[in-house]
Amino acid sequence: MAQRLHPTAARWRGFTVVELMVVLVVTGLLAAVAYPSYSAQLTKGRRADAKQSLIELAQKLERFYTERSTYVGATLGGTGIYSSSSVGGFYNLAITSQTAAGFTVTATPTGRQTGDACGTFGYNQAGDKVVAGGSMTTASCW
Repeated sequence: MAQRLHPTAARWRGFTVVELMVVLVVTGLLAAVAYPSYSAQLTKGRRADAKQSLIELAQKLERFYTERSTYVGATLGGTGIYSSSSVGGFYNLAITSQTAAGFTVTATPTGRQTGDACGTFGYNQAGDKVVAGGSMTTASCW
């Protein structure tokens, strides 16, 4: 005797092309909305790399000053007091101004961070925080 399929088994045949296309369109729309927001958050997170590195560099310069009573002579890089790039590697660091009584250090975006709306971060011995070369204000970047 031939075995008959259960009545509900005939209904389970899979997805139609239309159903599959609807799912793909909805997924695409969600990705189109979510990706720019995700990318903006990554860029914002990388800014913390610049700020952290500038503060650490300023602390090293203060230690240098305590030992020598001047900021002049402090350098970055392999033999310097601090690395010439930020901790995460998204910014190049530089001591742009050095006198016996003061300094200015900058963090310039590099790699994936190039083109950031904050531009170059700056910091000095008085604790003044600035940004230059970007479209955003110092208050919104720092």
